[in-house]
Amino acid sequence: MQPRDLSSHVEYEAGRGIEEVARELGRDPEEFVKLASNENPHGPSPAAVEAIREFADEVHYYPKALHADLVAAIADRWHVADEQVWLANGGDGALDYLARATLEPGDGVLVPTPGFAYYGMSARFHHGEVAEYDLLASEEPLEFSFDAETVLDAYDGERIVYLTSPHNPTGHRFTLSDVETVAEETDEETLVVVDEAYGEFTEAPSARQLLDERDDVAVLRTFSKVYGLAGLRLGYALVPEEWANAYARVNTPFAASAIACKAGLAAIDDEEHVEKTVGTADWAREYMREEIDAPVHPSHGNFVLVEVGDAETVAEALKERGVIVRDCGSFGLPQCIRITCGTEQETYRAVEELNEVLAE
Repeated sequence: MQPRDLSSHVEYEAGRGIEEVARELGRDPEEFVKLASNENPHGPSPAAVEAIREFADEVHYYPKALHADLVAAIADRWHVADEQVWLANGGDGALDYLARATLEPGDGVLVPTPGFAYYGMSARFHHGEVAEYDLLASEEPLEFSFDAETVLDAYDGERIVYLTSPHNPTGHRFTLSDVETVAEETDEETLVVVDEAYGEFTEAPSARQLLDERDDVAVLRTFSKVYGLAGLRLGYALVPEEWANAYARVNTPFAASAIACKAGLAAIDDEEHVEKTVGTADWAREYMREEIDAPVHPSHGNFVLVEVGDAETVAEALKERGVIVRDCGSFGLPQCIRITCGTEQETYRAVEELNEVLAE
């Protein structure tokens, strides 16, 4: 017996970890700094760490009450009804729930390229068809188009349209006006999903504002980035009021673990950690734009996109020097690397080593 035909499916390529690279090169992990996966350089929220420790001996209970408590806290933060919060096992889990609630076999989804591979992966898992809109406006010089026209020119009645804002890996964003235009100009039965995984790092308004008047927009958020809980896999979608009854029919039993819920409840009020993380990202983005001897794109995320010519060669050279960055060839940008905003020490080191590689 064989699994179903998966030939049209793609594999998600995660950034490589320090231990993996150190084993490959036969070196001490302490020699490396990882700036490849947009993780929080300050680690998890200290409040979340303490909550995890205190709750560890209670994980034999199912997390029904904790699930409800975290949903209520998120709803209060965003001024929505509890039923509009779809808690999930990471942002990718929320994508799966939206796909289950929306797609019939053969329905189309429209995804950005370059972009997060899991948009298309989730659609295919749920027997959807995937089309793309190209954000790359020019290769020389490298320019991107983040506007409603770019999306709508490729739109052909798809059931779901994905917008990433701020966008990974470019750091650019859609304006709220453009998001609203996409929602206005697409069919009534098209859901516009706005992925705001990096939303805390930009001063731009959230598409959550559109939920008060529209029933065709959903917003994704995560605890992985600014709260530093990537390893716990905790995210959520904010959906229209009309979608309230669908969640119970599409989610997995206890969609987020007890530990994740407890950590999320603590992290969501840890303003000190959030401010520290956002402040570091603001500083690191500006420092890299000023000091790197190559074009660095403006960014609204906790990373920057850098044009280095031959990304694979540069990334390999940096790896040998102990700095792990993301070669963006997997995104269709073989001329670019992506560098996560690290601590001051990590950022200084990354810029120094990159400039030396570029000079060679």
